[in-house]
Amino acid sequence: MGRARAAIEVVGSVGEAEALWYDLDRWPTFVDGFGHVVRSEGWPGAGATLVWDSTPAGRGRVVEHVSAQVSGQGQTSEVEDPRLAGTQTVTFAAIEDGARVTLSLDYRLKGGVPVLRTLVDVLFIGRAMRDSLRRTLLRFARELEAEGELP
Repeated sequence: MGRARAAIEVVGSVGEAEALWYDLDRWPTFVDGFGHVVRSEGWPGAGATLVWDSTPAGRGRVVEHVSAQVSGQGQTSEVEDPRLAGTQTVTFAAIEDGARVTLSLDYRLKGGVPVLRTLVDVLFIGRAMRDSLRRTLLRFARELEAEGELP
């Protein structure tokens, strides 16, 4: 099983960060590879299902089932796309001048020979996943900062 993790400190409160994170209309501005929502039921609460398609060069169709969501703390979802399945967690924590947002994905690759999957994960996939999470959080921080600058 692989694990990718990224964290960032952002301006604004936990509530502001959380509101932006759960706003599906804003995802195209910060979620790496996001294309469009196909279906959303009960988002962002526990038990919700979200189905979305990536951009053409991305992950394909992604299905997220929210297993836990606590206001002011974060959300855990079981995620699956054509190449992997896993658990994604976003957490929010108050810090002195804003909030700390942490995004992690514990995943297993689908298909192929187990030894080769492990090798491919170590050499290529793990790094690509960490880079994708970092890009998402960097864009998220810029979007939240720009939101705070609006009159």
